[in-house]
Amino acid sequence: MNRLLIILTLLILHSFAEANNRIIVSKKKLQLYVVSAENDTIFQCPVACGMNMGDKKCSGDKKTPEGTFKITNMYDATSWKHDFNDGHGMRIGAYGPLFFRLNVPQFNDIGLHGTIFPESIGTRSSDGCVRMHNEDIKRLYPYCFIGMTVIIEKDE
Repeated sequence: MNRLLIILTLLILHSFAEANNRIIVSKKKLQLYVVSAENDTIFQCPVACGMNMGDKKCSGDKKTPEGTFKITNMYDATSWKHDFNDGHGMRIGAYGPLFFRLNVPQFNDIGLHGTIFPESIGTRSSDGCVRMHNEDIKRLYPYCFIGMTVIIEKDE
């Protein structure tokens, strides 16, 4: 019985520690980090951010918002479509395999997601979301949960 209690206690402590992990996106470095409560980087990958510098103010400004947000939903996005207005029409899988929606005030469509444009990673090329390689969003998934804090730093 004592052994079971110890195992349960360790599992609860581990879950609590993971619940204190947070994501930090550096728009300046074009990097995403998962940071533990002890400030250890436990995951890192390159990203693409909004084409334009600065904080998102209006739809269509092609800026990535700055501030502290929460993940509100985690979706399988494999069948999602988007028209990039590049003459190729609607493309299935435009957001990669996963999309993690953020609670950005006034904007319902900002998130962390994969991409059909892997060459865009490491550049300022999105409409405002944080893009990453499809394999990286899959590797990020186990660290994430609804309610997780996401800090998007300023460009400067």
